Amino acid sequence: MKIKEVIVVEGKNDTNVLQSYFECDTIETHGTHLSKKTLELISQAQESRGVIIFTDPDYPGDMIRKNINDSIKNCKNAFIEKEKSKTSKKVGVEHANKQDLEEALLNCVTFEDYHQSDLTMQDFFDLKLNGNEESSALRKIIGKELKIGESNAKTLLKRCQMIGITRKDLMTLIEKNKK
Repeated sequence: MKIKEVIVVEGKNDTNVLQSYFECDTIETHGTHLSKKTLELISQAQESRGVIIFTDPDYPGDMIRKNINDSIKNCKNAFIEKEKSKTSKKVGVEHANKQDLEEALLNCVTFEDYHQSDLTMQDFFDLKLNGNEESSALRKIIGKELKIGESNAKTLLKRCQMIGITRKDLMTLIEKNKK
């Protein structure tokens, strides 16, 4: 499978694994501190070919993703579940199998500046996505269904708003997953 966009990853192991399965180019961030030079390179890639941000499903990966999305608009975002990308000691893109990586890359989302969502944090409380014993598990299901990754309530709300998910959409997803 050939990937047109440049994939932004955290390190060389991610690059090696992706290039063993796909015909692709990558930019490595080399950690959570994004240098000005790296951001400029990502920006140039976004202008010429497009960018897919594919960071690890952990706190540092989320910080890198947020920093890039805040600096460079309309990047695609690929998410992989923790369970599909971990060993007994580590979590990361490099630990996922080809099928799971391909699924993540085929289901990218782009976060837009404008919000066409009516979701609020109060909705998250009402729908038991925050402040409830089952909130974490429910957020995990929603993140998986929407292919936007596992996150805390505040981040999930922002991601849902940015892709235009409405309260009604969330209610439908929650009902579907109760069955």
